[in-house]
Amino acid sequence: MAIAPTAANAQRMTILRAFAVAAALLLAACSGRPPPATLATAAQPAHPVILISVDGLRADYLQRGLTPNISGLAARGVTTRAMRPSFPSLTFPNHYTLVTGLRPDHHGLVNNKMQDAMLGRFTMANRSAVEDARWWNGGEPIWVTAERAGITTATMFWPGSEAAIRGIRPHRWLPFDGAMPGPVRVDQLLAWLDETPRPGLATLYFDTVDHDGHEFGPDSPQLNAALAAVDAQIGRLLAGLAARGIEANIVLVADHGMATVSTDHRIFLDSLLDPAAIELVGDGALATLNPLPGQEAAVKAALLRPHPHMACHEKARLPARFHYGQHPRVPAILCLADVGWMIWLRPPPAGQAQGQAMRALGGMHGFDPAAPEMAASFVAAGPAFRSGVVLPPFDNVDVHPLLLRLLGLPPMQTDGDSRTLGKALR
Repeated sequence: MAIAPTAANAQRMTILRAFAVAAALLLAACSGRPPPATLATAAQPAHPVILISVDGLRADYLQRGLTPNISGLAARGVTTRAMRPSFPSLTFPNHYTLVTGLRPDHHGLVNNKMQDAMLGRFTMANRSAVEDARWWNGGEPIWVTAERAGITTATMFWPGSEAAIRGIRPHRWLPFDGAMPGPVRVDQLLAWLDETPRPGLATLYFDTVDHDGHEFGPDSPQLNAALAAVDAQIGRLLAGLAARGIEANIVLVADHGMATVSTDHRIFLDSLLDPAAIELVGDGALATLNPLPGQEAAVKAALLRPHPHMACHEKARLPARFHYGQHPRVPAILCLADVGWMIWLRPPPAGQAQGQAMRALGGMHGFDPAAPEMAASFVAAGPAFRSGVVLPPFDNVDVHPLLLRLLGLPPMQTDGDSRTLGKALR
């Protein structure tokens, strides 16, 4: 039976709310965590939001007839012909853009391989760096925003979710394990959704499409098999949700596409300059480097001129459409290969594992985000979405404002535009 409101009751409730706010602020201060943004938003959304990444799911892969579950979501929801990744079209920068709404030049994850004057070296395989929040604190991922507002979150893998970004972790998370089978990932997420409180935001990540695209190429039978296998896991998730009576808003994305590369499309920097004159930070479709002291003029003379299948720029003179080059972690010079070409410092060493991998590579990303081969997939379906909508191409910074709206969270100042995907909502 509800208690009828009275003046005394109203005054008592006001005092209790004030005490609760003060207690929350005190606990946050003692724990070193930022306080919740507001207690008024501390309700789980009626329909949980599940953000799924299929790494390397190029937009046109969905036209191959191998993904009936993903295509079914698109048919009853929203999709696009192409979602443009941010520059550079690499894994960590774009995964963090999707959950922060910031371009890599603004959130600080400017590459999969980085140098920082204070923090040292970052690579995806460097566990201490991946778990160090100082690399990630330039942006606020959606799970941090949600936790601050009192919404429970669970991340079944996502770049950044292993660090206490701005002092906050997801309620449930696991360190990345590439060997964990897809069914185990799905079942773990479903188990978290069985908990009380049920997560209002959950993420799920699959990497096999990207892995097989790299190793065998985007047009290989192995890639097609990986597509079908991941689609089966999406079907497993949908069946698990239906069995639990959970109506979720599902947003399925990719970080980038994939282009075919071959052993005869290689550019070696040692044919243009002395390798001892530079610090090479990254290579591949995009080579990034710093001239060593006293070598600046020689390195610029060698690289900042026309080259077949490669364009080199000083960081401050990159094309404006890349929205890139201001962050201090961006190296001094960047060389971008034409689609299908790769840039290495020198020819691969014969007989060594690294050399064998370089020679055997069948696919790569990191190229110009405007290239059709780099276009990423986007599919969304659920109670919040209209049905049968095909959106024109858009930038991936626009996904984050959509996630905020689905969670009932206020807009944030980011590089994204809430109007772009707002037209897809009911």
